[in-house]
Amino acid sequence: MAAPYPFSAIVGQDEMKLALMIAAIDPSIGGVLAFGERGTGKSTAVRALAALLPPIEAIEGCPYHCDPAKPCGLSEACAAAAERGATPSVHTISVPVVDLPLGATEDRIVGALDLERALTRGEKAFEPGLLAYANRGFLYIDEANLLEDHLVDLLLDVAATGQNIVEREGLSIRHPARFVLVGSGNPEEGELRPQLLDRFGLFVEVAAPRDLDERVQVIRRRDAFERDPSAFHEAWQAEEDGLRASIAGAKESLNEVDVPDEVVARAAELCVSLGTDGLRGELTLIRAARALAALEGAPAATQDHLRRVAPAALRHRLRRDPLDEAGSGVRVDRAIGEIFGGETGRDAARTAAQ
Repeated sequence: MAAPYPFSAIVGQDEMKLALMIAAIDPSIGGVLAFGERGTGKSTAVRALAALLPPIEAIEGCPYHCDPAKPCGLSEACAAAAERGATPSVHTISVPVVDLPLGATEDRIVGALDLERALTRGEKAFEPGLLAYANRGFLYIDEANLLEDHLVDLLLDVAATGQNIVEREGLSIRHPARFVLVGSGNPEEGELRPQLLDRFGLFVEVAAPRDLDERVQVIRRRDAFERDPSAFHEAWQAEEDGLRASIAGAKESLNEVDVPDEVVARAAELCVSLGTDGLRGELTLIRAARALAALEGAPAATQDHLRRVAPAALRHRLRRDPLDEAGSGVRVDRAIGEIFGGETGRDAARTAAQ
């Protein structure tokens, strides 16, 4: 399969790129929803990020890509190896990226009875679904706003727990399903219910660049990539290697990054100011700020980290205010300006990316 477009060569779209990296560093954040116009690089960015992450070791023959250090023991390969007391064969694979098609049924997503084995051999066996193949990787839903609500709900539940439980037709299966859920969509084709929106960790708005020079740069790079992908990858290899090392380092150091009390207090103050429901906003803010600090090699999250991740963590958690028709992004930026002063979160993120 041809190598995807390099992540570091994507022009602009800084907030989307940062949100994807943060979710890859800390999958507990709850995934990313990218809403915007068609042809703005949403799927390109997801595939590019997965290709950027270091390859992973997996047990050979295991449909869940089990980590050899933490085998789930539920697949035939894992169970047989455990019974024999043998060390399972291990191979190295790229981080999985699984596309979820719009017409996918619930059985196709969660898995079902293997009918072929049932009919030909009379055996009751489990046929893994897309959630199994996405374990330890990314599950990508293009046009998530067109997917049936009960399927989105199911996916968010599994993404939050890291487990897929299937109980049907006499089968009772539980297998690991830890993945970064990434959804994209065009708001002109329909919105997601607020209850579902709130459960995505980060929400970013994506638009085609309006700056003429930036548009020309996008076209030139894409054209160069399609004419000679090998040469284009070679030209961006150093940037890709640097970014890969930063993400790998951030994943290793994440648990060591401190979040001081004053940063937690500011997160709570911001959420209270915006009137967000529950405490999911604060938790996402803190986790995202910690992941950003880890990405930048900082020993502790700061208020600047908090300010830069706040728009993506909060703009989809606001209630509609009939007395304030400004968009949610504007309301978050305004609250950030009032609480932190100086640059808005979006400006700070843009400045840092330059």
